[in-house]
Amino acid sequence: MHSSPLTRTTSWFAICFAGILLACALLVEFTPLGDYPTMHLFFGGSTLNFTLRASIPLILGALSGVLCERSGIVNIGIEGMMLMGAFTAFLAKTSTNHWPLPVSLGFSTLATLLSGLIMGYLHASLSIRFRMDQIISGAVLIILAQGATAFFFDRDAIAEGKFANVPLPLLSDMPVLGSLLFNKPPLTYAALLLVLILGFGLNRTRWGLRTRAVGEHPRAADTMGINVLGLRYRNTTLSGALAALGGGFLVLETVGQFQEGMTAGQGFIALAAVIFGNWTPLGALGAALLFGYTQAIQNELLLAQISLLPHQFISMLPYVVTIVAVSGLMGRVQPPAAVGQPYATEEIS
Repeated sequence: MHSSPLTRTTSWFAICFAGILLACALLVEFTPLGDYPTMHLFFGGSTLNFTLRASIPLILGALSGVLCERSGIVNIGIEGMMLMGAFTAFLAKTSTNHWPLPVSLGFSTLATLLSGLIMGYLHASLSIRFRMDQIISGAVLIILAQGATAFFFDRDAIAEGKFANVPLPLLSDMPVLGSLLFNKPPLTYAALLLVLILGFGLNRTRWGLRTRAVGEHPRAADTMGINVLGLRYRNTTLSGALAALGGGFLVLETVGQFQEGMTAGQGFIALAAVIFGNWTPLGALGAALLFGYTQAIQNELLLAQISLLPHQFISMLPYVVTIVAVSGLMGRVQPPAAVGQPYATEEIS
C-alpha cells in the first residue's frame, strides 16, 4: 500500500497548489503587485472566488471517485450521478417552491442525496452482484441519467430561490481569506469539510484501513474476516451520494435552475482529479482547484475580451489542462491494486 516518491510528489503538488493561489492573492492585496492589471486577472478576488465556485462540484465528484475506487470499484459514472443529482434537486425545489425557503432547500438537498444513494447502489449491484464490467456499468449510469433527465424535464418549471452566503462570525471579516473561504453558502462549507472528514476517515480509522485493504488486497482482507462485498456495497452507495451532491450544488447554490446536460463533462474532469490527486482526498482537492482555476482564467479572459486568441481556444483551456494532466501522469500514478477487479468470496464446502 506504499506509494512511490513520484506519486507522493504528484499528490503534494496538487495539495500545494491551493496554498500558492492563496499566497498570490495576499501579495496582490497587500503589495505593489496589485497595481498590475495582469496580476489582478490571474490572482484577483473575483478569479479566486470563481475558482472555488467552479471547483466545488469537481471536489464532490472527486471525493466520490476516491471513495469508490479506494474500495476497488471503478466509477466512471460520476457524470451520470451528478446529472441525476442536479435534476433531482431541481425537481424537489420546484415541487416545494411554496414551502419556506430554508425548508425547501433542505428537503431538496436530502432528495439529492437520496437520488445519489440509489444511483450508487445501482452501480454497486451491477458491478458486485452481477459482476458487470465496471466501466460498462458506469456508462449505463451516464446514459440512464441523460435519458431520464431529458425525458422528464419540464422546461416551464422554475425553481425559486437558492442557498445564500452564510458568513462565519469573526472569520468572515479577515482580509482576502474572509470573503474567499468564510462567507460562502452551506454546500460549499460542506464540500470542504467532507475533504477533511474523508481524508481523516481513510487514514485514521478502522473503516479507512478496511476500505484501503479491500481496494488493495481483497483476498487477504477476506481472510482477516472483513466483509469485502458488504464494504464495497456501502462505500459505492455512499460515493453516489457525494457525486449527486456535486450536481445538486449547481442547482441549489450556483445556477438556481436545471438545464439538460448541465454537468457538461464535469464528472469526467472530477475523475481526472481523482487520478491527478493520486486517489487521496487532499490530492483530489488540489487537482479540482487546479481545474477550477483554469475555468476561472477562461472566464476572466473572456470578460476582459482578450483578443490574442479566438474565444474558442480560450474556452478549450480547462479541458486541455485536464487532458495534459492525465496523459502526463496516467502511466506513473499508482491506483489501488485491485481496482476494477471483480471479487467473489470463497465458500468452504
